[in-house]
Amino acid sequence: MSFLLLKTLGKRSKQLSRIPTRKFSCPFSSLSSNNSSSNNSFSIFNSWYNSFNRRNKGFSSILKGSPKPPFVSTWGVRFLSSEAVVEPTTTDGLTVEGIIAKSWNIIDESENDWKSHASSIAQSIHLIKKRLKWKRLMDRLEVLSAQTNKADLWDDPVHAGKISREHGSLMKKMEDVMAIEQELVEHIDMIKLAREENDPELESESVKALLRIRRNVKEKELEALLSGEHDYCSCFIEVQAGAGGTESMDWASMVMQMYKLWAQRKGYGVSVVDEMPGEIAGIKRATIKVDGENAFGYAKSEVGVHRLVRISPFDSAKRRHTSFAAVAVIPILGDGSTRVQINESDLRIDRFRSGGAGGQSVNKTESAVRITHIPTGITASCQNESLIAW
Repeated sequence: MSFLLLKTLGKRSKQLSRIPTRKFSCPFSSLSSNNSSSNNSFSIFNSWYNSFNRRNKGFSSILKGSPKPPFVSTWGVRFLSSEAVVEPTTTDGLTVEGIIAKSWNIIDESENDWKSHASSIAQSIHLIKKRLKWKRLMDRLEVLSAQTNKADLWDDPVHAGKISREHGSLMKKMEDVMAIEQELVEHIDMIKLAREENDPELESESVKALLRIRRNVKEKELEALLSGEHDYCSCFIEVQAGAGGTESMDWASMVMQMYKLWAQRKGYGVSVVDEMPGEIAGIKRATIKVDGENAFGYAKSEVGVHRLVRISPFDSAKRRHTSFAAVAVIPILGDGSTRVQINESDLRIDRFRSGGAGGQSVNKTESAVRITHIPTGITASCQNESLIAW
């Protein structure tokens, strides 16, 4: 492995030596001068960085949280402070848009064709940018960057936190897309270099890397759809049984279990906020909290009434029943930017007996609470927290 790495880095150095040094401006004084020593420093740093990048299997695989240089391309400069964004290009000037313009045929993933993989990746990047409204995203990022640099930003912590979160979210989206572009052009260069040097092993590795990027970028396409105002938030999912009696309560229980398993598979945190079991089976109503990035964006399409038609296991006559369960999904904003004044006189507080298996006087005392906001009719209840006395 070490021999292959040294061989790859040696070929990379040969490739870099053929690249003309370009003048550019940047906020770093040690790199902004146009004298020869500055240009040499720039070339040396780029050589080191690309060697490090190749050793770590591409820019996107560098450990999260590690510091990144102000530029990520040997052939273009990109500043994460949004002062300048230069599209990554290959040594012969090929960009993502250029790859799309060539109209290379996209064939099945099983075919060992690097042009097909590159074309598919370029199409996906173009679609992601379109869904993210790339130009608007960059303009918004520039505005947020200016606001985060203000000296008085943290005079209002609530507003500052909101600005900081939005800036971080947009910055991550931009970095993810630019990292994919960078990997694409790098591997295309490596394939061309491998063919020049007659190195089939290096070419095969780069083709496999393009195939891996092609598969991973499909997930990014789906994430790019989650660009709504609150899509990034965690959420509450509430399921309530509709018409149908015990059959509907059982159906509501199945729907809730489905959401729990989905959230766990996604790696989200799941906790039961409220649950009212049915008399025979299932649940009358239940609410869970799903903690994780884009939880609301994924779950919001589930809002509505879900219907099940089946032969009921609770009917001795084995008749077919239609059951209904209503689903509501509420985002958890959590930024504290909205404050509502509630008068105590507008609240009605009811105490009732909790449901469940019993024990410790849970079903013998009125230990559950329901609070109703009379003007709006909004109701909040809790029956899973222990109450000592009232």
